[in-house]
Amino acid sequence: MRFIKKLVPDIYLGLLLIFIYLPIVILIVYSFNSLPKSFIWGGFTLDNYKSLFKGSDGSGILESLIETLKVAAIASVASTAFGVVSSLGLAYLNKKLQNLAMTMTYVPNVMPDLVTGISFMLLFSFLGVQKSEFTLIMSHIALCVPFAILSISPKIKQLDKSLTEAAMDLGATRFQTLRLVIIPEIMPGILSSALLTFTLSIDDYLISNFNVDSSIQTLPMMIYSMAKLGVNPKMNALTTLMFGAVLILMVLSNLSSFKKAKNK
Repeated sequence: MRFIKKLVPDIYLGLLLIFIYLPIVILIVYSFNSLPKSFIWGGFTLDNYKSLFKGSDGSGILESLIETLKVAAIASVASTAFGVVSSLGLAYLNKKLQNLAMTMTYVPNVMPDLVTGISFMLLFSFLGVQKSEFTLIMSHIALCVPFAILSISPKIKQLDKSLTEAAMDLGATRFQTLRLVIIPEIMPGILSSALLTFTLSIDDYLISNFNVDSSIQTLPMMIYSMAKLGVNPKMNALTTLMFGAVLILMVLSNLSSFKKAKNK
């Protein structure tokens, strides 16, 4: 009986992992399928990967990927910078104001993307700003800033105030204290914020769809439009490469953490 009780959680975990990763495995397998837009296996081929970088069919997938990565990089850097400044400012508020500010920060995080996208569309229309790459980037920054604050604030709360006081007592300016003491101490939170906001920006569809004109297409927008007629096999190849890149980053991050823990 005890053996069965111990086995049930393992079975549940195994089924959960299969449910999560089976679609990704299917996507990776069919990225090597020689039959385009088909779930019938026609044989192994690397043509989907070759044509992805050649851009031979004019699908614009690579252009959409570059645009998406550019917007995500700008939004990630800007929102993380705003997150650092905002989190430092929150740290100096009294407890009541700090709780109020953090509550206001939580609201956009639980707000449906549909509401956020329409809100920014109406704001830009009210201000008379034409939809463009600029409106796309600004809406993505606004989406990411609350998540950046929530990633960085805990690290600032854990920061030992005596370190900053000691640095200033030894003659460091406020900027030197920020650059040489505070930033290195909260760097894990900054990196977490950068990765999280970068991922959120790449993944976003609704906010992008409402705040950009038809001349610009992000990768999620292109995937959605392709899905109506059948996903291009090059898209399978692209998403496989993206999954591989994320997997490599996760492995390297874990190895780095393991080495640091081992050195301690």
